[in-house]
Amino acid sequence: MLRDMSAQTFFMGFLAAFVGTASAFAVVLQGLAAVGATPFEAASGLMAVSVAMGLCSIILSLKTRMPISIAWSTPGAALLATSGTIEGGFPVAVGAFVICGILIFICGIWKPLGKVVAAIPGPLANAMLAGVLLGLCLAPIKAIAFNPLLGLPIFITWLVVGRFNRILAVPAALGAFVLVLVFGVTFPEGAVTNLNLSLAPPVEFVMPEFTLAGLMGIGLPLFIVTMASQNIPGTAVLRAHDYNTPPGPLFAATGIFSLLSAPFGGHAVNLAAITAAMCAGEDAHPDPKKRYWAAIFAGMFYVLFGLLAGVITALVSLAPSILIEAVAGLALIGAFSGSALAAFRDDNNREAAAVTFLVTASGLTFYGISGAFWGLLAGVLIYTLTHLKQRKAG
Repeated sequence: MLRDMSAQTFFMGFLAAFVGTASAFAVVLQGLAAVGATPFEAASGLMAVSVAMGLCSIILSLKTRMPISIAWSTPGAALLATSGTIEGGFPVAVGAFVICGILIFICGIWKPLGKVVAAIPGPLANAMLAGVLLGLCLAPIKAIAFNPLLGLPIFITWLVVGRFNRILAVPAALGAFVLVLVFGVTFPEGAVTNLNLSLAPPVEFVMPEFTLAGLMGIGLPLFIVTMASQNIPGTAVLRAHDYNTPPGPLFAATGIFSLLSAPFGGHAVNLAAITAAMCAGEDAHPDPKKRYWAAIFAGMFYVLFGLLAGVITALVSLAPSILIEAVAGLALIGAFSGSALAAFRDDNNREAAAVTFLVTASGLTFYGISGAFWGLLAGVLIYTLTHLKQRKAG
């Protein structure tokens, strides 16, 4: 196995980890804060989910000798960002994370649950995801309105770099955010000197609390978007590169690591898509049998990043929240456009998808349950009535 290592797999592993973390860690922090996490709890969650996906990627790649790339659930973090604080606070959100991890695990070992998830109409799942992402995708525009001198450099950097290399567009925007933070933001007196830059990993155990509102408002929607928009596409990327491994054990493994990270604030890990294509492609290594080392190296860098989560979170806390939301929104524009296109492509399901999208995007909460659940429920109702009418007409 050691003979399969190469400088090429090392570089691609580093690039995949850099792209994966730089393009989405802002979404994770924003999501955890939105459901009630304190800054230290959010740092702990970022650490836990980073270490979990790194170790999971290393173990699965070593076991299968395939480039199994693992990532945190970016759509899931976006869901959290739009859910808002639930009754009971962050412990209830952590309980929902635990439930999500259990469901992902069951989905991997019990085929009927996987079939139920697969039976959710694709347009509705994509419409729910688009509705979840809409609010964050508006953040870059709001940041420009908040202060053009701070928001425009981030947006223009993303726009210009994206014309040449889409993969590096968000990391470049993150670099612009750092420059804006250093040269454009006036910090309150003593803010920098009082900053805690300890290299000790932030670890905060949160006792999970389980409520119906947590299950329906966070747990189930988080499970659905993680499976529908991450795990299932992740298996498709592997198959596209001729890595044919049964998806069940992979789902079960991500469920276990999600479950282990949950009490420390980690929301969910899953099979990667974009970084999976990087590690599984020819750029990782000419020999497909040796590309698994790219995913292993990526996992190592994810773990390293997780251990530094406290420092990163402390530095990010200096910036106005709208700027970090802007970076998160730019990272999600591609996912939003893709999910919106898939949601509204089919004429027969367009009305049901529109209802799902609008209810989800409204951000309304009923009985303590977030709009994502109600959006999907309303969409399924319209979808069912539409298809019953079509069957009668036929």
